[in-house]
Parts: sequence; C-alpha cells; structure tokens
Amino acid sequence: MGNSLKAILAFVPSTKCQKYLLEDLEEMPVDKMVDLSGRQMRRLPVHICSFRELVKLYLSDNNLNHLPPELEQLQNLQILALDFNNFKALPLVVCTLKQLCILYLGNNKLCSLPLELRLLQNLKTLWIESNCLQYLPEVVCELSLLKTLHAGSNALRTLPPQLQCLQELRTIWLSGNLLSEFPPVLLDMPFLEVIDVDRNSIQFFPSLAHLPGLKLVIYDHNPCRNAPKVAKGVRRVGRWSEETPEPRKRSGAVIEITLDEKPLLPPAAKIEPE
Repeated sequence: MGNSLKAILAFVPSTKCQKYLLEDLEEMPVDKMVDLSGRQMRRLPVHICSFRELVKLYLSDNNLNHLPPELEQLQNLQILALDFNNFKALPLVVCTLKQLCILYLGNNKLCSLPLELRLLQNLKTLWIESNCLQYLPEVVCELSLLKTLHAGSNALRTLPPQLQCLQELRTIWLSGNLLSEFPPVLLDMPFLEVIDVDRNSIQFFPSLAHLPGLKLVIYDHNPCRNAPKVAKGVRRVGRWSEETPEPRKRSGAVIEITLDEKPLLPPAAKIEPE
C-alpha cells in the first residue's frame, strides 16, 4: 500500500478503512508482536488492544498524539515504541503498563514526563532523545531498575542529584544537549559503564579515573581544554584520546587503550530485553 493512500485513509474512521491500514491483522500474531510503524496513523485502532497477550508493540513513525484508554488491557506488554510521532505529553495510559521493560519516546515534542511514570518499576531502557526537555524529569530517578537512559538531543543544562539513586544504571547518553559543565552527579555513580556527553559545551573535564565500572567515555565536540583522565583500559572518544589515561612523567610513550569488548555505541536498531 502506498504511503499517500495510507495517509488519506488515516483520516477516515470507518472500520473498513482501519482494517485496511492494519492489512487484515485480525488475530494476535503467534510471536506476540505487532509492528505498525510507518503506517501514517493518526489514531491507534482499538482492535489492537484486544490482543491481551501482546508482548511487543511498535508504533514508530506515525502521526499519533494520543492513545486510547483501552491500551490498559495490554498488561503483558514489555516493549512499546512511540518514537517519531507527535506526542506533546506522554499518555497516562502508558503508565498503567507495569510490565514494560523498554519504552521508546524519542523524536516527539515532550517537554516533561508525568509523575505516573514512577509506576513503571520494571523499566530497564528509556529513550527520550530528540524531544523538548530543558531538564531531566526527576521522576526518571525513581525507575530503580533502569539500566540504559538515552536523553540526547534535548536542551538539558544539568542533571538532578537524585540520579545517583539509579544504582542499576550502566549507560547514559547525553549528546547534543546544553551542558556547560560535566554533570557532577555522574562522578558519584561508580557503576556507570558508558558516559556520552558528545556535542555539548563542556570546557573542563574532571578526572573519571575513580569510576571502577567505566568502559567508555565519549566527550568529542566540546570546547574542552583537557581530556578526562580515566583508569587503564577505559576507551575515550574525543580530543587527545590517543594519549595514555595517566600520562607518564618524562616519557613520550603512548599506550594503546583497548576494550575487552566492542565499544558500546548507540544502537541504530531497537534492542530486546535481556
């Protein structure tokens, strides 16, 4: 079906047209996954909410700005992708899906997140990149099992100190924000493995050598006067990154820094729960 025809049918609320958009998806797939990405939808067909055993629902790249209350019926949902839509606020019905492990909200128009987000206590991955956030909502700091936070390409100038409560957090992506200094709270998070502050306005980096879990730090495209010091074996991406983590005095020797595993760069494709 051509995208132009889909866009026209998306405006037509009749049951026949909506079934055409769903391409005769009348029964829940065996793999318990529904992918309705790129269908030009302006509303989610309520029929999908009858698939109560659904585990994965991809609604990326549509024209959605709200969700039906019937979505609450999907209490087995673990992955929900709402990225590349027109949400100005996160529909509260999403916060009723307590089995969610992965939530994609990137590339919308979100300026905040509701306090009800704290109900998603099984959430391990949250993508809120490319929105309109001027601050990181403190409710994110209440997601105790969160392991990956992608908050790049917003307008963040700082991070809340409560972030250090997320002791399961291993990866934080903050590229493309308005950070003028390295967030102090990250210095008190020894369990972090990946820190990305690429494309900010950081002029000076404190030492990160005391962070025992750190594997990769990305700090490129900052007007910094120094490279962050890191422990041996930590990969750095940025200016002067070819130098040794702790330069030897009176020696020009350069030690190659390697990781036991591939650099943990932002994945281009969506990830599955562990």
